[in-house]
Parts: sequence; structure tokens; C-alpha cells
Amino acid sequence: MRSWIARRTLRAFARRYGYDVSYMEMMLNVSPAAFFKFAPLMKAAAHREAVPIEATFAAKIVGALAEDCGPCTQLVVDMALEAGMPRDQIEAVLRRDPRAMNEATTLGFRFADAVVRRAAEAEDEFRDAVRAQWGQKGVIDLTLALQMGRMFPMVKAGLGYAKECRRVTVSGHNVDVVKQAA
Repeated sequence: MRSWIARRTLRAFARRYGYDVSYMEMMLNVSPAAFFKFAPLMKAAAHREAVPIEATFAAKIVGALAEDCGPCTQLVVDMALEAGMPRDQIEAVLRRDPRAMNEATTLGFRFADAVVRRAAEAEDEFRDAVRAQWGQKGVIDLTLALQMGRMFPMVKAGLGYAKECRRVTVSGHNVDVVKQAA
């Protein structure tokens, strides 16, 4: 019964977002034990307690971009739009253009980018800035957003399902994604 409900939930998710969940379906079919240990991470990926939507999704997008070439990043973009993140802020993160970001988006982006790049001094600087703005809960929020944004593409790749690259769009508009600073 639990597997039947999980399959229905995955298919509904796939329809809602136009996202290929075959890697999760394979996991459910081959190793239900692994799937049901992995599934709660979806709830952890949605955690947000102290930071604004823009900061959270800036970190999630940075995480997805670090590990993905399209479909998972597109999923995060669609979820950001659904959550109410303004289109121009999403595009600014995808283009790595802090000048076009508001304060919350910039801080979420810079923190996540520093962590992904393992830039120790910048990590400390932006962690302190996040803590000053939103407290220690903000640091936790952005860390989870970033790392969960990275984990799903990596699981998909590890299972052999990350074969598709595609153009990222925001509300039907193609965006030239910049994966790292020039």
C-alpha cells in the first residue's frame, strides 16, 4: 500500500512540474527500503523558517546549477515561480548578476556561491552576513536549501538518469545560464 501511494505521488509530481521522476520510480521498484529512506529528504528540501523566498530559492538554484545541466535546475526555477519569487530575481541568479538582485536574493546567492566554491573567507563573510540579517536559523535555512538543491541531481546522476541537458526557461523565456563566474 505504501509503495502504491508513493507511485501515485511521484506521478502527480511528474505531471505537475513536467519533471522525469523515473530515477525515483526505479529506486522505489528496486529498493523500496532505500526509497523510503530517501523520500523524507523531499520534506527537508522544503524547509524554510527564517529567510525570504528569494534567498531560499537563490541558494537552491545555485545548488542545482552546481550539479545539473537543465532538468533539475528547471524544476527549482518552476518551484521558485510557484512560491512567488519574482521572475527577474530568478533570471538574475541564473545569469549570476548580483547587480540585478534585490538584497535578499543577493545574500542567498552570495552565501550559496561561496559555499559551492569552497571560498573560506567568503563563506565566513556571507555566513556572518546571513546570521546578522536572519539569525542562526537563516544560516540553517540557506545551508539546507543549497545542499538539498545539490543532492537530487547527484542522486539522479549516480543512478544513471542524468542524461538530458536542456535550456532553462523562466515563464517561457529562455535564459542564458552562467554556471560559474568568468
